[in-house]
Amino acid sequence: MIEIQGLKKRYKEATVVDIDQLSIGSNESFGLVGNNGAGKTTLFRMILDLVKTTSGTVTINGKSVQGNDEWKKFVGSFLDEGFLIPYLTPDEYFRFVGNLHGYNAADLKSLLEKFEVLFHGEITGKNKYIGDLSKGNLKKVGIAASFIGNPQIIMLDEPFENLDPTSQIRLKELLQAERKLRQVTYLISSHDLN
Repeated sequence: MIEIQGLKKRYKEATVVDIDQLSIGSNESFGLVGNNGAGKTTLFRMILDLVKTTSGTVTINGKSVQGNDEWKKFVGSFLDEGFLIPYLTPDEYFRFVGNLHGYNAADLKSLLEKFEVLFHGEITGKNKYIGDLSKGNLKKVGIAASFIGNPQIIMLDEPFENLDPTSQIRLKELLQAERKLRQVTYLISSHDLN
């Protein structure tokens, strides 16, 4: 599903990512744990072709991510708040992303109902702008949006960061349930071993 060969990223004299070979198969959960600044987010950004590699290749379902958009329909991701649109409400943002994936109102409602246990009545139907949400609620919006389009691969950078303990448990349960339901491959980074 994801193949990495000879992947390197250098900034001036510092090599921040150096992976000889890595294969992540279908329906696997791949956890990437490391200190802050260890290169976890940079690796994710290279996999998503958001950061140019110094050398090496990344392929998803046999398609190179460099100079090719075909792989994007298989992948959902949320790395940081830069993926969000702060002047929209969460409802508007979900509709926008849903429209990009050809979702109708019923499809979107069905997907978002799965996330209500995580939203805890604080996200949808509140008419509050994304830019005014707490860090934890921003994370919830981004994670939910990454599932729109039923991607085969979901990449989440530090998804449990800024979530209260109850939300962390609910998110973990939601991710596990979705993986059983649709055989999702997860790439999840963290600097916390808990």
